[in-house]
Amino acid sequence: MSHHTDHRRMPRSLRAGVTAAAVAGTAAVTMACSAVSGSASGSAQAAAAPAVQTVMSGLDHPWDVSFFKNGDMLTTQRPGVLTLRTRAGSVRTIKAPLGDLYVHSEGGLEGLVVDPTTVHRYFYTCQTYQRGGKAVDARVIRWAMSNDGKSANRQKTILSGLPVTSGRHSGCRLRFVPGYWLAVGTGDAATGTNPQNLYSLGGKTLRVGANGQIPTNTPFHSKGGNARYVTSYGHRNMQGLAMRPGTSQLWTQEQGTTRDDETNIAYNGGNYGYDPVPGYNESVPMTDLKKFPKAIRAQWSSGSSTVATCGITFLQGAAWGRWNGALAIAELKGQGVRVLTLNKAGKVLRQELMPELNKTFGRIRTVQTGPGGALYVTTDNGNKSDKVLRVTPHAPAS
Repeated sequence: MSHHTDHRRMPRSLRAGVTAAAVAGTAAVTMACSAVSGSASGSAQAAAAPAVQTVMSGLDHPWDVSFFKNGDMLTTQRPGVLTLRTRAGSVRTIKAPLGDLYVHSEGGLEGLVVDPTTVHRYFYTCQTYQRGGKAVDARVIRWAMSNDGKSANRQKTILSGLPVTSGRHSGCRLRFVPGYWLAVGTGDAATGTNPQNLYSLGGKTLRVGANGQIPTNTPFHSKGGNARYVTSYGHRNMQGLAMRPGTSQLWTQEQGTTRDDETNIAYNGGNYGYDPVPGYNESVPMTDLKKFPKAIRAQWSSGSSTVATCGITFLQGAAWGRWNGALAIAELKGQGVRVLTLNKAGKVLRQELMPELNKTFGRIRTVQTGPGGALYVTTDNGNKSDKVLRVTPHAPAS
């Protein structure tokens, strides 16, 4: 496939059937950045340093962060820890029943999103599940926080059967989309047949109701079974999801093999062209246009080699200057944050690196817009050395 941004407009029949909901915010970062052309490489230009603050430390692979309406921040740590940081700055571990968590390879306590309809109560996780020490699947769980904010109890399994093998390519990102639906981005579990199989929940974007309802207007609903949840397919390992404010665009971030990390828009019914068969043949293209001529090309691709992209979020607020509305992308191998400036259709006009985060804090797992528009960043270096950083908004250098 081409390593360059695809500028084609999508057919109306494939456009996402949801409307955007803005995430709270405005406010966070004095940033210098470097314009980069086409490829994943590029050097940063000198500019004023932003305010980067460590708000949590001593963590072990923090996977996701989400904010309650009162400003409290909840964090998942992959080995099986839920941590709450209050708006006032106190930090505590939330007591929660996580004894059946399957923690291996990439699997564990992963995606997280707070229910937007309550002030300080419900939240959802995506986590890998084991029975008798053996991996079973990955599941989306609805939780309820206790009144004192010190413990959480499971309310319901919203969706189960997301494939898991060794824990590799277990996904899994959660975000609310308009209509009070949960979007779920999944990995292919390193199983070659999963991405193109509509009855497998692996290598997909899915939609499910906040109370577990099965949607009736998904593109493959008439096929029955797991296909009723599928909105797009042919993905490898979904690591990021974000609704673009003010639009109907659900953006996704996917890790490539030795090439082609991909940034995509998840169009209803879209095939994104990954089909690593026979076996699990990772030498095939991320978007195989020979096999699937109508496969949807990426909005942005890393080319060769990859930077191991992960979480994504849209920067919000006038304080970001020309970055207001741009897409921020966490990079694990690249050890930084990339910013894509987009036009209304989703064409990438410019890509830059945030130099204050570039190869400074190690691997970056997640970026998330928080209260006041601040950018919250989680590192992924292990050995309980990880942090959550808060970057305050500031317009980048021209």
